[in-house]
Amino acid sequence: MVKAPCCGQFGLKKGKWTDEEDQLLVKYIQVNGEGSWRSLPKNAGLSRCGKSCRLRWTNYLRPNLKRGKFTAEEDETIVKLHSTWEIGGLQ
Repeated sequence: MVKAPCCGQFGLKKGKWTDEEDQLLVKYIQVNGEGSWRSLPKNAGLSRCGKSCRLRWTNYLRPNLKRGKFTAEEDETIVKLHSTWEIGGLQ
């Protein structure tokens, strides 16, 4: 079985994003906000599917995206939550 192309459209660009595409996406979201990812590519002048735009924004371009090591507080929260977990659910 063959997987359908993203958003059901052929001829969309795949692969590595260019700096120009990143700039178009960021500029569009700064002006219009996050919203209809399906219509965003056409409105922003991108030859990508909406899912690709959403994932690029969410995983790489968001201004509040945190990268790097966990803070001590985050480590503590992870350990605390992990210690409450048993096979089959929470204690």
